[in-house]
Amino acid sequence: MRLLALLMAANLAAAATPPADMADPYRWLEDVDGERAMDWVRRQQPTLDPVLTSPGFARLEAELAAVMASPARLAPGEQRGRHVYNFWRDAEHPRGVWRRSAPEDYLRGRPRWETVLDLDELAKSEGERWVWAGANCLAPEARRCLLSLSRGGGDAHVLREFDTVDRRFIAAGEGGFTLPEAKGGAGWIDADTLGVYTDFGPGSLTRSGYPRQLKLWRRGTPLADATLLLEGGVDEVGLWAWGEHLDGRQQFMLERRTSFFAGKQYLLRDGRLVELPKPDDAQASLFGKQALIELRSDWGAYAAGAVIATPLQPWLEGRPSFTLLHDPARDGALQSLVPLRDALLVVSMRDVRQHLAEWRPAGARWKRRAVPAGELESLSVAALAGQTSNRYLLTRSSFLAPARLQAAEAGRARRQTLQQLPAFFDTQGLEARQLHATSADGTSIPYFIVAPRGPVPEGGRPTLLYGYGGFEISMRPAYNAILGRAWLARGGVYVLANLRGGGEFGPRWHQAAQREHRQRSFDDFIAVAEDLQRRGITRPAKLGIMGGSLGGLLTSVALVQRPELFGAVVSQVPLTDMRRYHEMLAGASWMEEYGNPDIPAQWDYIGRYSPYHNATANRRYPPVLYTSSTRDDRVHPGHARKMVARLQEQGHEVLYWENTEGGHAGASTPAQQARLWALSYGFLQQRLMPPPAP
Repeated sequence: MRLLALLMAANLAAAATPPADMADPYRWLEDVDGERAMDWVRRQQPTLDPVLTSPGFARLEAELAAVMASPARLAPGEQRGRHVYNFWRDAEHPRGVWRRSAPEDYLRGRPRWETVLDLDELAKSEGERWVWAGANCLAPEARRCLLSLSRGGGDAHVLREFDTVDRRFIAAGEGGFTLPEAKGGAGWIDADTLGVYTDFGPGSLTRSGYPRQLKLWRRGTPLADATLLLEGGVDEVGLWAWGEHLDGRQQFMLERRTSFFAGKQYLLRDGRLVELPKPDDAQASLFGKQALIELRSDWGAYAAGAVIATPLQPWLEGRPSFTLLHDPARDGALQSLVPLRDALLVVSMRDVRQHLAEWRPAGARWKRRAVPAGELESLSVAALAGQTSNRYLLTRSSFLAPARLQAAEAGRARRQTLQQLPAFFDTQGLEARQLHATSADGTSIPYFIVAPRGPVPEGGRPTLLYGYGGFEISMRPAYNAILGRAWLARGGVYVLANLRGGGEFGPRWHQAAQREHRQRSFDDFIAVAEDLQRRGITRPAKLGIMGGSLGGLLTSVALVQRPELFGAVVSQVPLTDMRRYHEMLAGASWMEEYGNPDIPAQWDYIGRYSPYHNATANRRYPPVLYTSSTRDDRVHPGHARKMVARLQEQGHEVLYWENTEGGHAGASTPAQQARLWALSYGFLQQRLMPPPAP
């Protein structure tokens, strides 16, 4: 198997790059709402009939719908002013309610919820398919909030000011702030001033479709009269801004992304922007009177992946006093930073196992305390009340242990469990463990496997392999009720691969699969598939793969490059046309990850793996299910549509489902989510778990 992997890698390296001007007969499918394209989408419905009409599909969908709409879900909250707020969906409220409780009731684990905004009622009264996209409230009272609402779940949203005391929107005619639909937003500078980044008209957006202008907008004045504060370039990614109430004052920070992983950051001081003196690829945040700097490359004595702290004002004045907090050599890969009132929580990962530490400034020094966490658990940490309190919420789960939400306080060992989810599937007889595969270049690739204990039957078990491998995003052990109900409880094996390109081992692990090295991530995924078969865990006819977005690109590449390894493929909201990805929606913002196909030297390596350009009728591909959303305004649905059309033209078996709303998530309501996952797992069951012959 190892020799075969090396031979395949050599063959791929020697493969000719498709010409950059290769004919594209399906470009018309990029017309998102065009009559011809939508007619094509509707005509794909019959491809789903083998799944929709299969025995057990209706029961599977009903089971998953019950999970999606179950009231037995965690309700993480965030304290804003005098209340803890939470957004909640259930069977009675598929679009959701924004609700609140008194903090003392919430922290006793017995919240008494009061509805602040019913999104289902709002959608009905306004005739819109509203999807909640978040709230941005002015501290400390949090009476005035900017609510973001998306039509159908896309990244673009409208912004409307809301009064949490009167529980109503404040109309523009009353002096309320409202912004039309755009991939933008606003941050509070003070009660009557916003820093706004939005679509201000022609020339105000980058090629990626994000705002490149920040303006100061005064209450009661037209948006057209807002004052320009900063303008970025059209070839940059975009601008983002936010306000925070820190150290007794409102702080306003602006980020200008020149590329996906690099940019400038500024603080607003006395009406002007002050640039933070950091490396372009570093990320700065504020912790009281301190600045925290996360490094993605070496900077002086500090290594890539480190977090350093310095008093803010001396740093701005050119007199920094740096302290090394997170040391990647000691602590592993940084996963998140959570500042509280008097402490900083740091989540890190070593060998894909997470750890939690608490840092406290003590004069000119800092003190570190390790906070115990479970083995092979996924940790999510969130401040309960920002930097006004030392309380925080800790969510913990593992592959086989349902999630639990705990309240904790910095400096104290005691945790209070607020919620413990019930088991949604039977885990008796299952075990989770970590294994390693060897990639084509000799790199060891870790992966997790969840499988029944005991000997593997001859011929292996039905196995689902999931991967992502990009943008420094880590794949971690976590409880998944849908996966458990639809796959593990039916005897399937689940495998989660930790590929290069992810964030499991810090910036260098990510950079190892960027641009000209992207094939390494695909090789890693293929190596895990081969390792599973070498160990006898499964065989090609029983091995399925699944991934979404970049993971959809990953599974599409695996389909085209090594079809003999797999029995079924599920590719969700994928990229497939890597010649035009940078011309479609947000694609231009990802060129730091993939490269620029307009540059011949870069198309030379991009073109070697672009699935749309390398699919052929000369090889036999396993059956594949593609899913997408008409309202996905991040990854263009044309990627999935065009790949399906090409595979159908070549005579391959391919199914296609496109939801009319849902954004990049592919679905907006519990019912839509149940249909998406029932199709995905129903397809895999049908192909990899066929019933025994009579």
